[in-house]
Amino acid sequence: MTDQIVLTLPEDLSERVRQIAELTAQPVEKILLDHLRTLSGPLPSLPSDVQAELDALKNLSDDTLWTIARDQMPEAVQSRAQVLMDRNSTGQISEEDYAELEQLAQRADRLMLRKTEAAALLKQRGYSFSQVDFKPTYE
Repeated sequence: MTDQIVLTLPEDLSERVRQIAELTAQPVEKILLDHLRTLSGPLPSLPSDVQAELDALKNLSDDTLWTIARDQMPEAVQSRAQVLMDRNSTGQISEEDYAELEQLAQRADRLMLRKTEAAALLKQRGYSFSQVDFKPTYE
């Protein structure tokens, strides 16, 4: 089964697809389908508590989302993580320190997920921004 979809492409993207089609001697449609298929792999599932936390962001105000998107791990936590990573890379880390490092890595992962979701929601709400807008305030 197939569906026909009419898609309006920006001129630069349209030209790029045409060039690829010419260079590879393939129809434009095949080029687009091949690229779309690379995006259609299964998305990783998140633990339910993490997914619930991300879903809750949708109900927050723009100002709160900006705060989350700009959030940074405290410097003391970053410094501690660096010490533990240095110990780990030299093979001089205790089991206790390794467990702490894993916990800090999970904390950093959750922070990045929240930041990314907040930025995506702001984009959906019509905001435009660049990397500079998320520069840490302590630098």
